[in-house]
Amino acid sequence: MVEPTLVLYGALYQRAMDILQDTLQETGARYALLIDRKGFVLAHKEALWAPKPPPLDSLATLVAGNAAATQALAKLLGEARFQEVVHQGEHMGLYVDEAGEAALLVLVFDENAPLGKIKLHGKRAAETLARLAEEALANPPKLNLDTQYREEAKALLDELFGN
Repeated sequence: MVEPTLVLYGALYQRAMDILQDTLQETGARYALLIDRKGFVLAHKEALWAPKPPPLDSLATLVAGNAAATQALAKLLGEARFQEVVHQGEHMGLYVDEAGEAALLVLVFDENAPLGKIKLHGKRAAETLARLAEEALANPPKLNLDTQYREEAKALLDELFGN
C-alpha cells in the first residue's frame, strides 16, 4: 500500500492551513494545496468565493506526476531541477512550487489573479511550507493511545472473543 511521504497533525497541520489561507488572501487564488510528491493531499484551503473545487485527489495525483516528469526534463536539459511550474489556460491557471524535498505547493487561480502576485506569494509560502515539511519529517507524529483507551479496547475485544 502506498502511503504519504509525510503527515501533518496538530500544530503543524494548523500552521500549514494558516499558510495556505494567508496565501489565498494575498494572491486571489481559488484553491491552495500542500501535497506530497506521491500525490497525497496533506492540507488544502479554498477561497470562500470559489466554486466547488475539482476532485482534489485527482488533481494532486496528476500534479505530482507532472512534477516528476518536469524534474526528468530538467535533468535531461542539464538542470538540477525546475523549481516552479506555471500552466496558464484561457480562464484558469496552475502554479506549482517545491515545498522542500517531500512536498509541493499548488495554487489554482483564474484570470482575475495577477500572475506576479501568484508567483511572489507562492514562492514565499513554498519556502515556509518547506521548513514545516522538514520539521514534520524530522519529528514524525507519534500516535499516543492513553491507558484508559487501551484498557477499554482490550476489555471489549476480550468480551467479543469470549476471553
